[in-house]
Amino acid sequence: MSQPAFHRDGLTVFVRGLSLAAEIGVHAHERGITQPLDVDVKLELTPGPVEHLSDTLNYEIVRAAALDLVAQGHMELIETFAERLGAACLTDPRVRSVAVRVEKPGALRGAQAAGCEVRLSRAD
Repeated sequence: MSQPAFHRDGLTVFVRGLSLAAEIGVHAHERGITQPLDVDVKLELTPGPVEHLSDTLNYEIVRAAALDLVAQGHMELIETFAERLGAACLTDPRVRSVAVRVEKPGALRGAQAAGCEVRLSRAD
């Protein structure tokens, strides 16, 4: 039996539930301590055949970029963190767009988490 013909419409690579400890927050009591962040990243790649790791985006790169941001020190807003992580992901030319969702558990009394989602895409 032969393979049916098809057109590659896209390729999505994602990292869900990446747990980080980051120095983040606008309040004085949030300085000098780490707080948990839960990060989801969804990357839309240029469609193409995928036979080898080099044909796609290794999700270890996403984790490394997130850890690099954490290592840079205190950041006031999770929105800033999300945008910087998204921009880092867009440095790979295969990434057409990215959505970064960041949740900060415990940030809002009575809620499981509060957070944001940033969506970025190539300007070209």
